[in-house]
Amino acid sequence: MNYSQISYDQLKALVEEGIIAFDVPLNEHCSFKIGGPADVFASPKNQTQFIRLLSFCLENGVPYFILGKGSNLLISDKGFRGMAISTLYYQKLTRDENYISAFCGVSLSELCEFAQQQSLSGLEFASGIPGTVGGAVFMNAGAYGGEIKDVLYCSKYIEPNLDSLLSSNPVFHLKAEQHNFSYRHSVFQDRELIHLSSVFKLQLDDPQAIQKRMDDLNQQRWEKQPMELPSAGSVFRRPPGHFTGKLIDECGLRGFRLGDAAISEKHCGFIVNLGQASAGDVLKLIDHVKSTVMKRFGVSLETEIRFLGEL
Repeated sequence: MNYSQISYDQLKALVEEGIIAFDVPLNEHCSFKIGGPADVFASPKNQTQFIRLLSFCLENGVPYFILGKGSNLLISDKGFRGMAISTLYYQKLTRDENYISAFCGVSLSELCEFAQQQSLSGLEFASGIPGTVGGAVFMNAGAYGGEIKDVLYCSKYIEPNLDSLLSSNPVFHLKAEQHNFSYRHSVFQDRELIHLSSVFKLQLDDPQAIQKRMDDLNQQRWEKQPMELPSAGSVFRRPPGHFTGKLIDECGLRGFRLGDAAISEKHCGFIVNLGQASAGDVLKLIDHVKSTVMKRFGVSLETEIRFLGEL
């Protein structure tokens, strides 16, 4: 990016009271605590500012990445040569009868807490999943037998092209069936759509019973997953007919480490950062796991986490 042509004042004018900063370390903005700096870090405060930033990037050929909590992300040690657009301030929660509307920047924990307070059930499975609503819809996040597709009613999105962004009606709607949900997949991945918000259809229930289910699932999560260490969640997709963690464990890789990146002792489907792990450490460990599992079982593992920057 040519900073001689793009000034702070130019960018700040696009987001007004939002945030614009240069050379921001991204390890502070992801759950793995790994990653170099982004050339530009932007946090718009509303839809207008969001669209302004995207239009600016497209007009000027600036690479961009929409960043929530970075809970399913491995960022290059070299960082990201472009603009990281954070959804930090893009948060709003409302209720209408049995429906809850949530903006993309709302964390899943906040969404689930709000639902419980409103005596609405259906999101308990997601209460301990890190990340935001935007990321959860993008990936069709799921746990303990539940998935986002089970409760999603509709979504709003924008398309990353100038004609659409500069039109009088840049926001589009998706019905539930138009999301093309499958295992850790949605239409947002296929068409590179940018999620703005979603509505969830829930059921009335006793708030104490809802809280009890959330507490039980969170206890299971803390008992079985390395919640105490930085990670990006499950690294690999579940191969048909197998459990990833079991395959890795049976290869004798529990606790195996390269640098400060290690296979979790608690759950072999997780890679954890023991302190100073680099993206390079994690990538080498991923490759080692994939080749070992293939050699031992003939099973090809595919990564579930996303990658950002030059890896």
